[in-house]
Amino acid sequence: MRTQVAIVGAGPSGLLLGSLLRAEGIECVVIERQTPDHILSRIRAGVLEQITVQLMERLGIDGRMKAEGLPHGGFNLADGERLIRIDIEALTGKQVMVYGQTEITRDLMAAAPSFGLEIIYGVQDVALHDIESDAPSVTWSKDGTEQRIDAQFVVGCDGFHGPSRRAIPDAVGRSLEKVYPFGWLGILADVPPCNHELIYANHERGFALASMRSSTRSRYYIDVPLTERVEDWSDDRLWDELEIRLGPQAAASMTRGPSLEKSIAPLRSFVSEPMRHGRLLLCGDAAHIVPPTGAKGLNLAASDVHYASQALVAHLRTNDTDAIAGYSDKALARVWKAERFSWSLTRLMHRFPEDGAFERRMQVAELDYIASSEAARQAIAENYVGLPI
Repeated sequence: MRTQVAIVGAGPSGLLLGSLLRAEGIECVVIERQTPDHILSRIRAGVLEQITVQLMERLGIDGRMKAEGLPHGGFNLADGERLIRIDIEALTGKQVMVYGQTEITRDLMAAAPSFGLEIIYGVQDVALHDIESDAPSVTWSKDGTEQRIDAQFVVGCDGFHGPSRRAIPDAVGRSLEKVYPFGWLGILADVPPCNHELIYANHERGFALASMRSSTRSRYYIDVPLTERVEDWSDDRLWDELEIRLGPQAAASMTRGPSLEKSIAPLRSFVSEPMRHGRLLLCGDAAHIVPPTGAKGLNLAASDVHYASQALVAHLRTNDTDAIAGYSDKALARVWKAERFSWSLTRLMHRFPEDGAFERRMQVAELDYIASSEAARQAIAENYVGLPI
């Protein structure tokens, strides 16, 4: 099998890239080790920046997102009984869209045939070859048969544990990582949100987040030590803790319900440099991970895909080698700004085990400054809604 671009991974970044390339007439094939049902069963975040919304609009598959998504003009930081609203629409002229990553993936899967995008699911033993040459290839096995695709470029959209990043030699690549000493225990329930906008809460008992997937489905989180087990948290215990941490105003509007899903997600900040080596490009979690505090994971993947699709189209149409050569630096400049914002918001809203009275007073002082300074709120709003591409 031959194609111009081989894409490893059929999550949202792989499907989005494949659709954008096919819309430009570029040949590409996507391979994925999981089944479509497994991919759609993964519960992920859903606060979309303008870049993610605009790419869906560009592909003409934004109808369901516009009909079912929730435009948000702000969000809230809570400290004790106080809510500090960040009015992102007034401060930036932009909004974010609340629409689940699973729904983005579903829309992209449904649209793939109309773009002529070939997706091969259920592959095993994926390996990348000759990425430093002009003729890279990808091999895999399926149903006991080994298969191979020859391409001009390979794009790794296969997540943190995929083979693409590992194909970059240790002498070339380096990884920078911070692992946080807690995880987020989340509950998904078919209940209306306690607030029409997100609430990030810093409480003496720990962090909490009130979020939503729709007007009838809510997503809540608390931070817990990594030693905690989901089995030890009944629904009632988790609802009780959420009411305490989110504060009396949110608690008064909170509706309890049985969990559809509960899980603990560890937090880390991670960047792999460079994001290109030879004819291999990395996008999304294959290259970087952010803590979910700043809602940047899916949106960073979308900006990677934007840069990668531009570079690949320029090279394959006009042999513009500078576009490919500049991909990593361009993508990483935005990645590191998003990493900074996610790290700083995580540091502000969580109680770290090693922190003492000084660190707590710094959090209080920072929140006081944000509450009293429009300039501080504007800086947060600009980052939250998404920095320019």
